[in-house]
Amino acid sequence: MGIPCATNCKLQCALFIIGLLSLVYVLYNASPQLIVAPQAPQAHVMLNISNTMAVTTHNASLLTGKNATTVSEAAPAGVQQPHQDLTRGVPAEFIYEAGHVGFNSDICPDLGKNLQLLIAITSAPSHQSSRMAIRQTWGHYGSRRDVAITFMLGTTSNQTLIDQIKEEEFLYGDIITGKFIDTYDNLTLKTISMLEWVDNYCPKASFVLKTDDDMFINVSRLLAFIGKHKPEQRNIYGRLAKKWKPIRNKKSKYYISPQQYKPAVFPDFTTGPAYLLPARLAKELYTAALNHTYFKLEDVFVTGIVANSLKIKRVHAPEFLNKRVSLTPCAVQRGISIHMVKGAEQYDLWKKLLDGLAKCK
Repeated sequence: MGIPCATNCKLQCALFIIGLLSLVYVLYNASPQLIVAPQAPQAHVMLNISNTMAVTTHNASLLTGKNATTVSEAAPAGVQQPHQDLTRGVPAEFIYEAGHVGFNSDICPDLGKNLQLLIAITSAPSHQSSRMAIRQTWGHYGSRRDVAITFMLGTTSNQTLIDQIKEEEFLYGDIITGKFIDTYDNLTLKTISMLEWVDNYCPKASFVLKTDDDMFINVSRLLAFIGKHKPEQRNIYGRLAKKWKPIRNKKSKYYISPQQYKPAVFPDFTTGPAYLLPARLAKELYTAALNHTYFKLEDVFVTGIVANSLKIKRVHAPEFLNKRVSLTPCAVQRGISIHMVKGAEQYDLWKKLLDGLAKCK
């Protein structure tokens, strides 16, 4: 006898449903991407993994004793990369990586308790001749117990320079390297790095002079200037620039976008070649700087915008020339800072300064 029609249909339907459910189960296990899930958290996880790998790569080089400059191409987290468009307006804390690659702790003994003056000289990795000229002329004041001199550098991927800087640091012990690539656009990072270092390792010094390696500094006159001012005063001293306007021409080296700074006029600031501040202000300036929108004009950024937000007064001191002047013995003696001095010229100015001591009263 055959199976009744109704019973046969029911059996076929049951087999069909079982087959369909089996197919769905197989597809479910074989294709989890078919499940709809929020995408933002996945992107966030990938970003964190990427940053962690960058930090791990950077820290691994430090643990093995390898100079961090050799991993600048690997882009440690927080280091500005050439492709970043900072003109869109980026807070400094997003691109600044705290800490320093290595330095001699004897630069500032006892956190600067006995220092009248720390001179922090911003320099580029390739400027060995400029650093040597300073060491052999006005940098000689660093041999005093109340004066310390150091050079602030960024990192480089040039292995020849890395090796030269290692040797230079071994011989002189006066180089501090921040965790950023040494470029013009990163000059503000270099000054932020200086402020962080002073806050961490030299906060008890009386004053800090931030200057550049193309400057001639009359340290004797600077010490006399310091003797007339108290480090407790919330002042930054230097050549005051007033009512400067942001350059909006995108082709200019000094272009600042409205996203980076919207007002039509900058706050008053002390020009970057040389300015003097109490070391105790370094912590405030460092912390506040990270909360401001970054741009590359370090003097405007630090002594103008950041200092203004902290109500730190900028004081004009005419002795800070911060420009090229007539290089006569008397002119050299009267000023504190002379700009655009080539390495070889440091020796000539040093001799003229010593001659001037006898001839210019």
